[in-house]
Amino acid sequence: MNLNLSQKRVVITGGSKGIGYAIAEAFLREGAEVIIIARNAKTLELAAQNLFKLTGRNPAWYSFDLSDLNQRKLLHQTIGEIDILVNNAGAIPGGDLFSLKIEDWLSSWNLKVFGYIHLCQLFLSKMKLKQSGTVINIIGMGGRAVRSNYICGAGGNAALIGFTNAIGSETPDYNVRVFGINPSPTLTDRMIQLFKVRAAKELGDAKKWDELVNSQKLPFGRVKSPDEVAALTVMLSSNKVHYLSGTVIDLDGGSQWRS
Repeated sequence: MNLNLSQKRVVITGGSKGIGYAIAEAFLREGAEVIIIARNAKTLELAAQNLFKLTGRNPAWYSFDLSDLNQRKLLHQTIGEIDILVNNAGAIPGGDLFSLKIEDWLSSWNLKVFGYIHLCQLFLSKMKLKQSGTVINIIGMGGRAVRSNYICGAGGNAALIGFTNAIGSETPDYNVRVFGINPSPTLTDRMIQLFKVRAAKELGDAKKWDELVNSQKLPFGRVKSPDEVAALTVMLSSNKVHYLSGTVIDLDGGSQWRS
């Protein structure tokens, strides 16, 4: 199926690894003009080289610290007009209310919560004028299936779910779509780090993190791959599903309903 994404200009934050990297690869394979954003220039350069080897297409890349308000403004000024924005950058730490410092809340929310909101505000202003565009917020099941041992993520992701529902209900008035995806734990370095925090507290040893991943209790008997999140993101970015806005899709294999 031709998803009509050829030559579409796509910005992916947190695009140098994990889910963002997989999304970048999927868009490149559809012929889109991909721009990946992350903080570390060396990681970005390596990611761009690997993506070229995989797809035969060169993504552009820019290094910005998206936890910084002025850096977000500079990104917007540098990139200019785009067709699709994928908000994906974010690293909210695991831990309960008393194990996290308020500085942990501020730094992680500045990157993910306020970062998503601010970039939506910046890029949607041009999309509104153009009467065209799509924004996808990659959020997380931590905002639905809330847990006290991921309290910072519970609050941050729940806020972004509500934000996406609200703004995505308005944007169809100017022919722009905003929706979100809530991935459950996905096999990335980020997932492993979160499970290490849990293992250190619950099992007394961070190295035993894999003992917390019980495949017998997981949907389809496995943790999902970043490629599955990427495939859904790209498919739903197509104008073939133009009527989708204001919703956040739970990509969790139904695990929130399992006992």
